[in-house]
Order: sequence, then structure tokens, then C-alpha cells
Amino acid sequence: MAEEAIFPAKARERAGKGAARAVRREGLVPGVVYGDNKDPLTIAVDPRHIMKQLEMGLLFNTIYTVDVEGGAKEKALPRDVQFHPVTDAPLHIDFMRLRKGSKINVNIPVTFINEEASPGIDQGGILNVTRDEVELMCPVDDIPHEVVCDLTGTQIGDTIRISMVTLPEGVEPVIQDRDFVVANISSPSISEPVESDDEDEDVEEATDGEEEAESEE
Repeated sequence: MAEEAIFPAKARERAGKGAARAVRREGLVPGVVYGDNKDPLTIAVDPRHIMKQLEMGLLFNTIYTVDVEGGAKEKALPRDVQFHPVTDAPLHIDFMRLRKGSKINVNIPVTFINEEASPGIDQGGILNVTRDEVELMCPVDDIPHEVVCDLTGTQIGDTIRISMVTLPEGVEPVIQDRDFVVANISSPSISEPVESDDEDEDVEEATDGEEEAESEE
């Protein structure tokens, strides 16, 4: 279960490209908190905090309290970070407000366990992962950091589908019309094409504030 964490921020009065550039000159990253039918909240955050959360694999599946210095506290989930094309430094971050009791679509990493208990892998079979993360519909108060697929007993030629992945209570795949492939175990001597599924069209989400974010690129 993802635990709530604090994301420190500073308020900024102005939006737009000029204001965003001024924030970056101060060594900060401009951002916006949008959604829940409220006005967008423009903020500035420390780029080191963004990078630390990214490196830990937590940024996009952790609920944060965006704690604005001397101001509001917003329960939100990061939805996008824009990076400089050359330096890879973060340029802008978007947060989406969360409403208690609602659900949200999140890409969650898949962790494969017990490879040593797979006869297929023990015989030299190769685990081919087609989806290292899956899009899941999760309660906003219970977003997992990962989901687990147990490889115990799997054989060469086995196809591992989403139904074999252990999902927490209340969490379900966004794709509902098929038991899609997550991985397979292929023969070590034959490289077989791995079955894949086309992703469904993106589920619509709250878009309040997105135009403001785009204007600051």
C-alpha cells in the first residue's frame, strides 16, 4: 500500500511562460495542482525532491500531500513531469487532486517472484516480459507500489496473463475485455515471438489545469 507523503512546495502568484522561466532561474521547478472542479494551484518545487522520488520508483504511484509553504495542503498524485531534451532536468510537474473514495488509473510495476521455483526457468527457459507495468484502476487511498506475479510451477511454453498477477482488494485492470499477456517462458533454443496486446484508448481523466501546464513549456 502506498503511504501518504509530504511534497514541499512554494506558492507562485503568476502563471505563463515568463513566470515559469523566473521560477527556474531561482533553481525551482514550476508546477500546477489541478482537478476536482477547483481552480488550478500554481506552485514551485525543489527539483531534487522530484528526482529522488523518481529514482526510488515512487513518484507516479504515491499519494502526496502537497504542502504549500504558508498556505494550502492538497492531497494529490503526480501525473506528468516534463524534462529538458538535452539535460534531462525537470521543467514542469503536474499534480492531480484526489477526492476521498474515488478511483484513479495508475501504471503499476509488475514484480516477478520465485523464479527459482519455476521448472521452466530451471531447465533454461527464458522469462520474456511483455509488460513490466500494468494500468490498474485503484482506490485513491490504496494505490500499490507494485503488484506481484508468482512464477512457481511455470513451465517452458507457459503464457503468463494478468489473471496470474496478485491484485490487492479493490484494484482491477483497466483492460477488462481480455486476459492479456504479461510475460511468457520460452525455450532457450527457440526465440519465439511474444504475444502482445494493443493498449486500450486512454481513459479520460480530469483535465483542469492542463492548459495552464502546457502554456508553461
